[in-house]
Amino acid sequence: MRRILASTATAVVVATTAAATAGCGALDKALDCANTAVTVAESVEDLQKAVSSAGEDPAQARESLDRIDRNLDELGDKTDNADVGKAVDDLDAAVQDARTAVNDGRAPDMQRINDAADELTNVCSPG
Repeated sequence: MRRILASTATAVVVATTAAATAGCGALDKALDCANTAVTVAESVEDLQKAVSSAGEDPAQARESLDRIDRNLDELGDKTDNADVGKAVDDLDAAVQDARTAVNDGRAPDMQRINDAADELTNVCSPG
């Protein structure tokens, strides 16, 4: 999980640095994407904590999944980039599967969620 947060922090720095060479519209989109990737990574970390806690807190897991959903919806509405759209769709599918698992009393597949969050971070990193 620290790998995701470090990658997303790097994405924000790179997006900010790109200001000198990119148009304002492109920069705004890159920053929106990078900032959303950071927020999603934080929500994924919250979900990881909820499902790995001793008592496994399904309510907390659902709340984390809801936050991820809201962030993905927001990013999906803002982007016209095909790679970002695919990464959002992949993470959304992983989140829906996780929600089904939590509702069924099973542990969600965190590896799939982590992999999809990593991919979102990668496509949100300019350059």
